[in-house]
Amino acid sequence: MRADARRNYERILGAAGAIVAAHGAQASLEEIARQAGVGSATLHRHFPSRQALLEAVFRDRVEALCAKAHDLANSLDPWPALTTWLRAVGTHATANRGLATAIMSGTPGGDPTLGATCHTMIMDAGDALLVRARRAGSVRPDVTTADLLKLVSAIALAAEPEPDSAADVDRLVTLAIEGVRTRCTGNESAK
Repeated sequence: MRADARRNYERILGAAGAIVAAHGAQASLEEIARQAGVGSATLHRHFPSRQALLEAVFRDRVEALCAKAHDLANSLDPWPALTTWLRAVGTHATANRGLATAIMSGTPGGDPTLGATCHTMIMDAGDALLVRARRAGSVRPDVTTADLLKLVSAIALAAEPEPDSAADVDRLVTLAIEGVRTRCTGNESAK
């Protein structure tokens, strides 16, 4: 990519990230182009569809979320690593209003593979943490990564209209994840 094309690409991604965070995944493409200082044709040359632009915005954020899972697995015990990551997923969902849904739902005639890579990355990161927590006896055996991500996503969606949605998401995720934890009998303490 030529230097000027690369600069335009980066400016479009930067503007899209900020505008999507403020207005959600249905933000105006024209506004994104205007904020990036490029024409609509330049935006569409780099990103032929809304879905392609959203995936590009989303990918860096997903990579950071997955790196956090890896770091937590290396620095915390299994249960705190899993719960800390799930809270980070909630924060991620709150900050990226509607982004995951827009990518995964696709558009008629769009590329169905868009979003699949990011989804796989998140599932793999969650699976690694969940397996560790399950081996430690901290998580019920019937819980799946998909279950946990659905819970967090539903909470983020429900809290979205709230003025302090990030705090609500964190509090509600904490309540929800207590339901997936194994229960001890007698004088045993939870792991």
